[in-house]
Amino acid sequence: MQLKDIAYKVSLLATSGSMDTDITSMTMDSRKAGTGSLFIAVRGTVTDGHHFIDKAIEQGASAILCEALPQNLRPEVAYVQVQDSAKAMGLMAANFYNHPAKKLKLVGVTGTNGKTSTATLLFRLFRALGYRCGLLSTVQNQIDDEVIPSTHTTPDSITINVLLSDMLRHGCTHVFMEVSSHAVVQERIAGLTFAGGIFTNITHDHLDFHKTFDNYIKAKKGFFDQLPASAFALVNVDDKRGMVMLQNTAARKESYSLQTLGTFKGRIIADGLFGLEMDIEGRHVWFKLIGKFNAYNLLAVYGAAVLLGEDRDEVLTQLSGLMPPPGRFEQVISGNQIVGIVDYAHTPDALQNVLETIASLRNENEQVITVVGCGGNRDAAKRPIMAEIACKFSNKVILTSDNPRNEDPMAILEQMQAGVPPIDFKKTITIEDRKEAILKAVSMAQPRDIILVAGKGHETYQEIKGVKYDFDDRQVLRDAFAAKN
Repeated sequence: MQLKDIAYKVSLLATSGSMDTDITSMTMDSRKAGTGSLFIAVRGTVTDGHHFIDKAIEQGASAILCEALPQNLRPEVAYVQVQDSAKAMGLMAANFYNHPAKKLKLVGVTGTNGKTSTATLLFRLFRALGYRCGLLSTVQNQIDDEVIPSTHTTPDSITINVLLSDMLRHGCTHVFMEVSSHAVVQERIAGLTFAGGIFTNITHDHLDFHKTFDNYIKAKKGFFDQLPASAFALVNVDDKRGMVMLQNTAARKESYSLQTLGTFKGRIIADGLFGLEMDIEGRHVWFKLIGKFNAYNLLAVYGAAVLLGEDRDEVLTQLSGLMPPPGRFEQVISGNQIVGIVDYAHTPDALQNVLETIASLRNENEQVITVVGCGGNRDAAKRPIMAEIACKFSNKVILTSDNPRNEDPMAILEQMQAGVPPIDFKKTITIEDRKEAILKAVSMAQPRDIILVAGKGHETYQEIKGVKYDFDDRQVLRDAFAAKN
C-alpha cells in the first residue's frame, strides 16, 4: 500500500519525499524496521521514539511518521509530520489493515473494576451462542480457541489492528475488548469503529498516570465521546459517574442497574458461596458467579447481548452456565474445608467489594484472613487505604509484596502500614515474601475459615527489580493446603 493511501484522512502538517512510497509494514520499534516499513516516532512516558529515527532508517525504514521533522532529511526516505503521532498511528493502522473493526461487532468495556470479567463473560457467552469471537483482555487475547498472551490491558493500535485482522480471517463476527484509561489518553483506540461501549464503574486508581481523579474520569468519558451514532453506550447508573459518561456521546444511550431505574434492571434474590440467584427483568436465574459486583457484571453482559440483537431468554440460559474468569473470586478449597479465594482486587473499591461479598457469605464463627499487597511503580495513594479496608473486613491481615517492580518492597509495605488503625495493630502481620505470607495464612486457618489472597489473581509471575519470576497465588495456595492436610 502506498504511503498516501495509509495517510488517508490523517491531518498532515508537512511531508518530505514521495507519498507514493510503497509500505509493507508499520512499527514503533526501530529494531523491527526494514525495507518497506513505516517507522512511527511516538513520545512515550519512558522513551521518545524521535530519538530512534536514525536507527530505523539504518535498519532500512522507507518512511517516517513523526511530530518533529529531523534537521537532516534523507532524500530516499519519505517523512510525514503530524500533530499527534499516536493518534495518527491509529488512523493509519486502520487504513493499512483495511479497517477490520468496521467488519466486526467490536464492543469495548471500560471502568475501574469489572472490565476483564465483563469482556471475558461476553466472549464466552457469544461463543456459547454459536458465534466465532475474539477477546482482548488483561488476562489474555483470544481468537476463538487460540490463546495469545497479553502484555497490556489494551495493546497499541498496530497490534490491535493486526489481531482484529487475524480474527476476521478466522471467521470471527464479534470481538470484546477492555479499554483502559491509559489507552484512551494514549490514542490506542484511534481509528477503531465500535459497535458498543460499556461502563462498569469508576473508583480511585491510576492517579500515578492521570494525576487527578478528574483527569481519570475524563479519560473514561473520552471513550464514550468517540462512539459513533450507530453504536450503543451502556452504563451502570448506580455509579454516580454513569450518566457523566453519556453527556457528550452520539451513541444510543442505555443503562443497567440494581438499585435505580435503568434500561436493564436486576435484583439479587440470594447470594451464596456456590452461586447467585437474580431477578432480571422478571426472569429468575441462578448463576455460578458470586457477589454483588458480579451481579453488575452479569447485568452489563445481558444488556450488551440484547443490544447486539440476541434473544433475552437464550442469553440468560447460556449465562447461567458460565464460570467466572481466572483469578476473579476463584475458589481453592482444602481437604479440611478451609476456603481459599484468589482475586485480582488491586484497588480499594475492588478489595472492599470482595471482602463485603465474603462477609455476606460467612457465619459468625468463621475467620477471614486476608493476604494483600500493592504493586510498585503505581498509584501510591491507595496503599494505606487498601490496608485500612483489609483490616476493617478481616479478622487477621497479612500485608505482603504484590509486584514491587522497581520499588523497595518494604517501602511499599511501610506505606500500607500507615493505613492500619491502631486498634488493628495486633491482628496485622507484615511478611515481605509473598509465598511465606500465604503459607502463614494457611497455618493460621482452621476448618471453614476463609483466606482471601488479593491483588494478583490470574497472574503467574511476580515482578521484582525488573525481573519476572514464576509465581501463581492459586498454586501456592493449593500446595499449602496439600501440605496442611
